[in-house]
Amino acid sequence: MSVLLLNASYEPLSIISYRRAIGLLLRERVEAATMESEVLHAGQQALYVPVVLRLRRYVHVPRRGARWSRAGVLRRDAYRCIYCGIQAGETRAGHTLHRADFSVDHLIPRSRGGKNGWGNTACACYACNQRKGDRTPHEAGMTLLWEPKTPRVDYLVLYGEVPEAWKVYLRTNVH
Repeated sequence: MSVLLLNASYEPLSIISYRRAIGLLLRERVEAATMESEVLHAGQQALYVPVVLRLRRYVHVPRRGARWSRAGVLRRDAYRCIYCGIQAGETRAGHTLHRADFSVDHLIPRSRGGKNGWGNTACACYACNQRKGDRTPHEAGMTLLWEPKTPRVDYLVLYGEVPEAWKVYLRTNVH
């Protein structure tokens, strides 16, 4: 059993234990961000601990840029083609696409001075990458479905079942 801790700006900071949550509540460092709570029994007394807590004061958390890598680009884009939108596991022309069917495409080709970087690279399926070739997307008449950006690296790693009360604060596709 854990509690989601939010910054004063409602950004997720970490997942903390009930013991830590109770300490923060008793010292009035946090407030409940949701009405949902878990009941802890201590002898004859019941203690209600909110499943989402918010710091009363904003804590500055420095952001670190993620190091670029081919695998990082594919993970960032969730193995979804930036041009046609097909994703690993989906079927095209009777063939189920696998992760190996995707590659990293340079929006400005390397032959024209394009660099390995988050803003210049994106996941592309084999068919779209071949169609684009050694051209820019504009020259190939292809549009981007999203703008490639540097991923945030201050994410929470979640395992198992995610409480419903947390999902509203997590900007991921948690189902």
